[in-house]
Amino acid sequence: MKIPAIHGIIERRILVNYIAEPSVVQKILPKPFKPKLFKGKAIVGICLIRLKNIKPKGLHDFIGVNSENGAHRIAVEWEENGKMNEGVFIPRRDTNLKFNTIVGGRIFPGKHYLAKFNVIEQNNNYHLDFKSSDNTTVEIDAELSENFDEISIFKTIDNVSNFFEKGSIGYSPNGKKIDGLKLETYEWKVKPLTVSNVKSSFFEDKSIFPDGSIRFDNAILMENIEHEWKSLKTIKH
Repeated sequence: MKIPAIHGIIERRILVNYIAEPSVVQKILPKPFKPKLFKGKAIVGICLIRLKNIKPKGLHDFIGVNSENGAHRIAVEWEENGKMNEGVFIPRRDTNLKFNTIVGGRIFPGKHYLAKFNVIEQNNNYHLDFKSSDNTTVEIDAELSENFDEISIFKTIDNVSNFFEKGSIGYSPNGKKIDGLKLETYEWKVKPLTVSNVKSSFFEDKSIFPDGSIRFDNAILMENIEHEWKSLKTIKH
């Protein structure tokens, strides 16, 4: 089902980014997707996003809903009508809003797992953790930084920003089809984070990512971004 344009505010969005071996990542990607590489590595990660006043575009904010959400993502590219496209494939979505778990995969793209989020934000320090209904867990402690970590494969904040700004299209599995959604931000501005602790039971699952095939690389922050979500055509596989 094609949803109307959805409008709201990204109150806080943390992108937690890992580098992984392309051959390992390819095994968990459905056709037609393949890993989008940066310096020979696949880029995967977690989007930790708090949404505010989410509602169909044109309606008043007071009917909007707020939610904490987590999405495990894989940067991908695929060919369509002779043109190469890029975006992200989202193997799982987690949310604290029960409504999302009901409409996810029906009205809104992708199945959503209900999760309990714990969020502490103060003095430019961020702690987020959640545990989902299927016991998937994520945890991160980070601090706003003036400088991007040069140890990262991206080297500069501009490189990582450009990489993800181009990946505004997201596809989520939904049975025998893959639902698409496009994020259109009214502005794009990211800030670097210094991470002292990060865990993801999904990325630490050795049956999916064997030892040495994945490691944390960097994290960036976006705040108070007005945006829209728009449906894309479904892909069958």
